Amino acid sequence: MADLEKIVEQLSGLSVLEASELVKLLEEKWGVSAAAPVAVAAGPAAGAVAEPVEEKTEFDVVLKDAGPKKIEVIKVIRTLTNLGLVEAKTMAETAGAKILTGVGKEAAADAKSKLETAGGVVELA
Repeated sequence: MADLEKIVEQLSGLSVLEASELVKLLEEKWGVSAAAPVAVAAGPAAGAVAEPVEEKTEFDVVLKDAGPKKIEVIKVIRTLTNLGLVEAKTMAETAGAKILTGVGKEAAADAKSKLETAGGVVELA
């Protein structure tokens, strides 16, 4: 068996032009193409991209702005969260306040609908 360390050392000393010529000679001798392994390696990567993205199951209901009907929004916040009047008022006056966290899609959509009907600007995160 050939001394592999010696072969590696010799290959490391080749210029780019010499390495290119070596590749061509080996392709002709063995009847293979150096490009084939690259195409095979790229195949699984392309398949990985095509995997479906997991659908989000938990949402946060974030109040961006209480809008002109702040009292109505406070009432809805109290209904959704069972908070007291002072806590609900503080939440309504705080931009970016999370009204509900980690709720399901339907509950989040329902809460968003109720808050928007009351005049609030809501975002699901």
